[in-house]
Amino acid sequence: MSRGGKDKTRGDPERRCLATGEVQPKRGLIRLAVSPDGVVVPDVLGKLPGRGMWVSAERTALETAMKKGLFARGAKKPVKVPDDLLDQIEALLTRRLIDGISMARKAGLAIAGFEKVKDWLGKDQARILFQASDGSERGKSKLHPPGGRGSFFEVLTASELGLSFGRERVIHAALGRGGLTERIREDAIRLSGVRESDGGSATGKVKKTT
Repeated sequence: MSRGGKDKTRGDPERRCLATGEVQPKRGLIRLAVSPDGVVVPDVLGKLPGRGMWVSAERTALETAMKKGLFARGAKKPVKVPDDLLDQIEALLTRRLIDGISMARKAGLAIAGFEKVKDWLGKDQARILFQASDGSERGKSKLHPPGGRGSFFEVLTASELGLSFGRERVIHAALGRGGLTERIREDAIRLSGVRESDGGSATGKVKKTT
């Protein structure tokens, strides 16, 4: 069983984490590259040219790589590491997750609002329950995750979740089953690992129910 609770398959590419030395599926890591002027840049989409460096999508692993100068070792040359590298990674992952949920909404795979979400959960139509990290705990406790690993996330704020639905704020949202939903799930898990749980821009939480 790999990170995120998904069984590893033969076709799942793996890479070694620069900080921990562990080999794991690419979807659980962040790729970083070096720009032409020698600056380490996040490559969330994994498409930038050049030698890639992979670090687990965990804030502690990324901090270790920065503090111990592991990016220079991975790049096999001197590099500059921006002080705000973690913020850059978090911002890119957040944008990707927001855009992914927006795409799911346009495809009819995502809905928002307490009553609509409750209806989907009751009919077993929901694969993932999203709830705003800054929403009322009393209100959120009235909805129960659909079950299964990675079926519940509190990693976006109400305003961020609202961007996915063209609204000012959204507290409750649900995604139906489908390939796009699984990609969004993996993005949510990565953001949960990178986002600070206290003192950060939001409380990132992934709840793995059984």
